[in-house]
Amino acid sequence: MLALVVIGAALAGFVQGLSGFAFGLVALAFWAWALDPVVAGSLVVLGSLVGQLMGVPLMRLAALPRALPFIAGGALGVPLGVTLLSRVDPLLFQAGLGTLLVLWCPLMLASGKLPRITHGGRVADGVAGLAGGFMGGLAGVPGPVPTLWCTLRGWERPVQRAVFQYFNLSMHVLTTTGLIVSGQLRREALSLCLMVVPVVVVTAILGARTYRKLGDLGFQRVVLALLALSGVTMLLHSLPHLL
Repeated sequence: MLALVVIGAALAGFVQGLSGFAFGLVALAFWAWALDPVVAGSLVVLGSLVGQLMGVPLMRLAALPRALPFIAGGALGVPLGVTLLSRVDPLLFQAGLGTLLVLWCPLMLASGKLPRITHGGRVADGVAGLAGGFMGGLAGVPGPVPTLWCTLRGWERPVQRAVFQYFNLSMHVLTTTGLIVSGQLRREALSLCLMVVPVVVVTAILGARTYRKLGDLGFQRVVLALLALSGVTMLLHSLPHLL
């Protein structure tokens, strides 16, 4: 069990350091087999938070104004998603979003040319953040929508990365606070976190160094590939329960 936890933490930390997101996507591929789902979920939140904090030196302060609408929308979306959790089937949402990502991202990878969305301004960015927060509260996947939106905006690579890092960091802080306040943060997750943190710190640094060697096209391909993989994961998780 411990070996799977360490391997998952190492790979997830590296991917997050490289891309700025997808810690949970990678970690759960290993932790889902070794840990109780509640413990694994809490550990993903804690590990993601550590990984995002490691990426702070790469986060451009100048990108913070662009990130604020996403964060504001996400802060509204999280409680909305949690409120509707008992009324709406989160698996259905995961299946829909997963299908979109699986179909769209490989298409864009194959074409090599993404459409650019320049209209909508901060309001549209806030809506993307709202959608991300809503999906985070409802189905535990806040990242894909804002990440995809940042990619379609056509901003420079460091700006894209900084915006969805600011967003993800804020969502993880909100989620961690919620876990602590509600008393759902188990002691086992905290114990494992002490083992996971050093691994994530080292591998996130290695991932960040690899990121510096990527060009804009390489970074775009990494993001789209991870989003497509995220869609596959959501489908694998949701479809067996819906069919």
